Amino acid sequence: MSQDLLVLREGDDVAVATRDLSPGDRPEPSGSGPVDVRQPVPRGHKIALRAVPTGGHVRKYGQFIGVATTDIAPGDHVHSHNLGFEEGERDTPLGGTHTELPVPDGARPTFRGYRRADGRVGTRNFIAILTSVNCSASTAKMIADQFRGAALDEFGNVDGVIALTHTSGCGLVPDSEGGQILLRTLRGYAAHPNVAGLLVLGLGCEMVPGAALSARSGQVADLGMPGIGAPDETRSGLLAAISDDTVVRSLTIQEAGGVRASVRAGVAAIREMLPLVNQRERVECDVSELVLALNCGGSDGYSGITANPALGWASDRLVAYGATSVLAETPEVYGAEHLLTARAAEPAVAKKLLDRIDWWRTYMAAGGGTLDNNPSPGNKAGGLTTILEKSLGAVAKGGQADLGAVYEYAEPITERGFGFMDTPGYDPVSVTGLVAGGANVVVFTTGRGSVFGCRPTPSIKVATNTPMYSVMSEDMDVNAGVVVDGTATVAEVGRQIFDRILAVASGEQTVSEELEIGAEEFIPWHIGAVT
Repeated sequence: MSQDLLVLREGDDVAVATRDLSPGDRPEPSGSGPVDVRQPVPRGHKIALRAVPTGGHVRKYGQFIGVATTDIAPGDHVHSHNLGFEEGERDTPLGGTHTELPVPDGARPTFRGYRRADGRVGTRNFIAILTSVNCSASTAKMIADQFRGAALDEFGNVDGVIALTHTSGCGLVPDSEGGQILLRTLRGYAAHPNVAGLLVLGLGCEMVPGAALSARSGQVADLGMPGIGAPDETRSGLLAAISDDTVVRSLTIQEAGGVRASVRAGVAAIREMLPLVNQRERVECDVSELVLALNCGGSDGYSGITANPALGWASDRLVAYGATSVLAETPEVYGAEHLLTARAAEPAVAKKLLDRIDWWRTYMAAGGGTLDNNPSPGNKAGGLTTILEKSLGAVAKGGQADLGAVYEYAEPITERGFGFMDTPGYDPVSVTGLVAGGANVVVFTTGRGSVFGCRPTPSIKVATNTPMYSVMSEDMDVNAGVVVDGTATVAEVGRQIFDRILAVASGEQTVSEELEIGAEEFIPWHIGAVT
């Protein structure tokens, strides 16, 4: 049954409103008496269940989310005007919590994917035009534009021709941290199992040569570029091998004779690839071949109650079957990292996550900010007040599985099970890193209505609340708001997400794919000096 107030854990100081509340309303949460509403409380926002004095700790999800900046009375609206950030003391255990995820009885689920020669499985069959530098971005888009609409009608097994462009590739130090991140990202996309045909397009004089992206495994040592062929190349992920059955071509604008000549040559190269890529066919694949990216954007007060825990249920189900699921957005687990480190399979994994959070503290300080410069204005309008509260809801996407690996940005995802990748919280940059790591399906939760897409990997969008879903149903794949509506449980929505993952992995289009959204959302993380 739907309730006006949700108390998430026994002992919480606040409840979450499931409808707009007005002064004089007397909603009654389960397990306690009615609350006399003292101020307007928008849906998704918090209302005080008990008095909290100035400086007192406020708890939600059974966890500390901030301190009262003024005296809070029962029935008060609790938000930015009376709740402030304080890091507080958190015990960060280095493992020790293990959750057994039993494999469900019955036949193992399968999906129909594209098995590549290197053994990995793609969920899509794209031809990608990957630019080594921003200078070739416009040319890449001109080439891809020639293959829109009816141009691919006779190639039913080809999901599209996409231009993956970016704003870097020159003016940076290749052997720097930023240079290595860009190389990992570009090579990760070049080697992605959803890419069956690859045209690497460069200008010809950039710092990141096209040869660094189109080289197959074992070919990078002789490129003569700083950072390529170095002893740590395997660790840094530069050897993400392009499968032997991927059709690879390269082109530089200066050698081809300029933009117009490059467009003609690029179109000819794609036309040559199309019949070859079209020969690939879907085959039955075990569910364990899925690599799921977990992400969120435009979160609200319902994210940690509906969509995120439902996605956590689906993530756990995949991990139980031997598949891979990876959480990300390091600044948005800050404050809840102790819930992840407690689940670490070994202390070194927990320490790596804590090291990345320490890196972020230093990085933010260098830029004049702090890790509590979050949530965003949209998050706050949706009911989230502090980064601690936002992070506690965000980690719910990761379910309960043991944390088996922590990856640097765009590093190849090599361990089955549940992992974490260090990325910014900015959605396109975060998901770009996960896809570069090898994710072949993305599930993206949103409470405010993000219209995110992510080609060449399909992105399933899950709405956290029914009002937003009703307004933006053409942009959402699943409505998790039914949990708060009282018409479905978290597990039932989790099962719906799990089933949708299998269907999408088998070729069913997501709403963002129907609109061809996703190429512009390819945004590698740019850090470091630009010369």
